Amino acid sequence: MSARKSERIMNLTICLLMARRFVEREQIRQLVEGYHGLSDAAFERTFERDKEELRTLGVPIETGSNSALFPDEVGYRIRRTDFELPPLEFDAAETAALGLASTVWEQARLADATVRAVAKLRAAGVEPDASRAAALEASVGAAEPAFEPLWQALLARTRVRFTYHGVVRVVEPWTLAYRRGAWYLVAFDTTRGERRLFKVTRISDAPAPVGRPGAYEIPALDLAESLAALEPAPATAEALLAIADAAAPDLRRRATPAAAAAAHTPAGGAPPGYGLYRWPYAEDRDAAGELAAHGADVVVLAPPALRDAVIAHLRAVAEGAAGAAPERPEGQR
Repeated sequence: MSARKSERIMNLTICLLMARRFVEREQIRQLVEGYHGLSDAAFERTFERDKEELRTLGVPIETGSNSALFPDEVGYRIRRTDFELPPLEFDAAETAALGLASTVWEQARLADATVRAVAKLRAAGVEPDASRAAALEASVGAAEPAFEPLWQALLARTRVRFTYHGVVRVVEPWTLAYRRGAWYLVAFDTTRGERRLFKVTRISDAPAPVGRPGAYEIPALDLAESLAALEPAPATAEALLAIADAAAPDLRRRATPAAAAAAHTPAGGAPPGYGLYRWPYAEDRDAAGELAAHGADVVVLAPPALRDAVIAHLRAVAEGAAGAAPERPEGQR
């Protein structure tokens, strides 16, 4: 499937999944990027193929009408209960690969597509159901140069060599996990003969494959035990955060509500729809990554050093995403 077709089908899925009511054919044509500019005949052919593609992929599209008086005005939607997967069981290797893939898939590109879809639905008079966005939830993804080769090695079960804190390591990747704004590799270190935990940003060169694919088996992992060393260090500082209502529950659990008077900072106060919280943390760098992962739902009001670190982190992610985006032909800009 081409990238252009994949993007169009993703936009169609978001449109039909987010709508509370049936979305009529002409609304779909106006709302879904990828159908714009098509002739009537071309749109009909493309839309029918896309519906069939979704059904082939196991996404059932429900057909119906919003009006009892005009039942011939047919619309389409995707029920969230039909879209979500039932409980499944996987072995250790499948769990590692699927867990990684599902986390990495949550990229800013998908977030942008979801935001655009919601805005277009509202503009067309189709009220979206925000609760359904959980099935397409997005977050800040991976920008570390070492991430991609580690991911490929994990999926292929290939040993890799890299330099970590000045020491060359040869490891068998077991899983990659995202914790507190940073990626970590859980792997078997063949040099030391034991399981080790590596922070991906501290790998100083590009991981290189060693040997053939399928060279080892991934054992059943207790991820909580493997990541136990990542428990936060004792807090030595406190940040003043503005957190969007109902957002970032993980941060609010570790924070305490702050009085409105606390918002007298150079960065200003909390935007409408945000609450003020005092949040303890240990290091600016780790805290910045964790806060940046929440995007616009969390605003750092103080201290200035942490605010600057979060902004720098977000800019680095944005620049990485822009650098990875394919150049569009002149006629498609």
